[in-house]
Amino acid sequence: MRKLLRPTWADLLLALIATVLTLANQVGYLGADLTLVDLSLAALTVAPIAIRHVVPVTSLCVILGSSVVYAFLGHGAVGNLGLGVVIGVFTVANVRSSRIAAMMAATSALCLLVPEYVGEVTLKWPEAVQAVLVLFVAWMVGESSKKWARRAEEAAEREGRAAAEERVRIARELHDIVAHHMSVISLQAGVAEYTLASAPATARTAISAVSESCRQGLTEMRRLLDVLRVEDETEFPDVQLASPGLDALPGLVDRTRDAGLTVELVVRGTPRALPPGQDLCAYRVAQESLTNVLKHAGPAAVEVVLDYRAHELMLTVTDDGASRPPRAKAKSHGIQGMRERAELYGGVLDAGHRSHRGFQVVLRLPIPDQS
Repeated sequence: MRKLLRPTWADLLLALIATVLTLANQVGYLGADLTLVDLSLAALTVAPIAIRHVVPVTSLCVILGSSVVYAFLGHGAVGNLGLGVVIGVFTVANVRSSRIAAMMAATSALCLLVPEYVGEVTLKWPEAVQAVLVLFVAWMVGESSKKWARRAEEAAEREGRAAAEERVRIARELHDIVAHHMSVISLQAGVAEYTLASAPATARTAISAVSESCRQGLTEMRRLLDVLRVEDETEFPDVQLASPGLDALPGLVDRTRDAGLTVELVVRGTPRALPPGQDLCAYRVAQESLTNVLKHAGPAAVEVVLDYRAHELMLTVTDDGASRPPRAKAKSHGIQGMRERAELYGGVLDAGHRSHRGFQVVLRLPIPDQS
């Protein structure tokens, strides 16, 4: 719980009003029989409320001690109905551990009853039980307030973590979208510049591929931004369905071919619909893997294999491109992002250089049984 460094205005005002009323009651009951010491003790049965959030246990101890001493001077209980004790018990229960709060509540009950039995007039047992019950209620209300505040803090922390995870997810999506399409654009623009004079038809094809990749990238980014703009999930209930999946993989392969790579797509087993999360994960891994080939492998042949098994999907992207020095590191940000995606859905991703030449990415995702 957050500790206050100084008394609040509300506590100061409450303590002032309670002190004035207590002194007025005592003067009205006992009049000239009261001494300065008596008035000081009476005031101390409520005045420490002012610092109850600064030193809660100490302020309650001062209140209890003053009440007991005042009673043993022969004046009986202070005429404020134990207001300071009740507020003190509530405060300790609210800001201290349950063990300390229970100890202070029991001590307070004892100290509250002692003054009532000192002197000629004593409480009847129903009145004593009522006094203890009031303290019990104050203790329980304080405990409940503490637990509610703790739950609110935990909920705020969970929301903060969820927001952070969502930012990471969005950053990963943007990385996948921008990296892939910009790699295609860069390569095709280079081809167009190189062949513009000698082979205009090839240059026009490259420029057309640049245009198509731009459109695809903008479309995916708009879909992502649409998701971010939606405040009411019921306003556009199908917005999440716009995310690409394995049904878009042939188009991705075609665009990669247009960028100059030789790409073969092989599908094994019986294709079937995957849950949206796994579907997007597999597509993004394939997209990132092909992007890395475009960026690092140079002229290469790539094989993309989708293997639908009984309980898992195995995606393998293998190239025979450049040797190790120019290639992506197995611990690069892109590969780490793919690995985190896979782990999010209970999958495993392995990536590394092949023994002779090229690079391979293998994704294993658990998927529901076809039956």
